[in-house]
Amino acid sequence: MSKPSNINAGGSKTSNVQAQVDEVIGIMSNNIEKVVARGEKLESLQNKTDDLQQGALQFKRGATKVRRQMWWKDLKLKLIIVAIVIVIALVVIIPIVNSAAKAAPPPAAAAPSQT
Repeated sequence: MSKPSNINAGGSKTSNVQAQVDEVIGIMSNNIEKVVARGEKLESLQNKTDDLQQGALQFKRGATKVRRQMWWKDLKLKLIIVAIVIVIALVVIIPIVNSAAKAAPPPAAAAPSQT
């Protein structure tokens, strides 16, 4: 009689082991799905990172171009201001020099000295 209980016990063990295997298979399937989802998220994150890096490079190029343009514009403005100051100085100085030259008496001819 002990044989039928062994068969029953063996069947019970088999069903317990099968239930555990099924549970492990379910957990592993769930883990695999999570890993695949994580891989997709990582790929999406990598794509976003690449896009952001490209955007940063374009921004840097644009900023450098604008900085150069502003530097040239500033230089041109400074040169124009210097030119205007020189013209104003010449307009003021030339008449003063001309009037001073006309007002000064001509130099007297030096008489030969008799020593």
